[in-house]
Amino acid sequence: MQPHEVAALRLLFVTEGLGKPEWIARTVERAVAAGLRAVQLREKDLTAAQLRDLSVRLRPALDEVGGLLFVNDRLDVALAGHAHGVQLGHHSLPVAEARKLAGRKLVLGASTHDAAQLEAAAEQGADFALLSPLHATGSKPGATPLGVQKAAALTRAARLPVLWLGGIDHRHIAAIADVDGDSRPVGVAVRGAISKARDPAAETTRILAALDAAGL
Repeated sequence: MQPHEVAALRLLFVTEGLGKPEWIARTVERAVAAGLRAVQLREKDLTAAQLRDLSVRLRPALDEVGGLLFVNDRLDVALAGHAHGVQLGHHSLPVAEARKLAGRKLVLGASTHDAAQLEAAAEQGADFALLSPLHATGSKPGATPLGVQKAAALTRAARLPVLWLGGIDHRHIAAIADVDGDSRPVGVAVRGAISKARDPAAETTRILAALDAAGL
């Protein structure tokens, strides 16, 4: 990954569960205006055509600020030129196969939960990994939270940039300040912190300020 791409991943907004495309677009646009530089469209209820239209609307806003737009799973939408990358989970096309198809045209993210998955992501050619869940979260009911110390140990051993995901809002970021440099994530990913906020722009500003204070 290029340095500006890693920098953009300092805060990644995952849009899961926002509802209708117009609401998603307006929420993302407000967050980008407040300083957000990376967005993952994780909208499993949208058709390929809807996701394509949403990406066409949002990519110019990310391009203008040097940011990154990802789609979840849909390599076809990204390869058509409507997104900068794809986030791949355990039910997606394997990272190695996606890399063969995309070459270096796309940034590939891999969803991971443990050391073995982090190693596999690096081996198969992922550009970065989402490591989750950091804290308990309604999006992964029953999953055991990693906690900051375990996430830090996994991040230190990883061979690719790592973002932490799971139950994170601006109040949780201060704990990262106590983590040693080589054990820190390159950024954090959030879902509900922005999507459920009364004011998505204000919450984005709060998270970015917390990242500044934590030295991220």
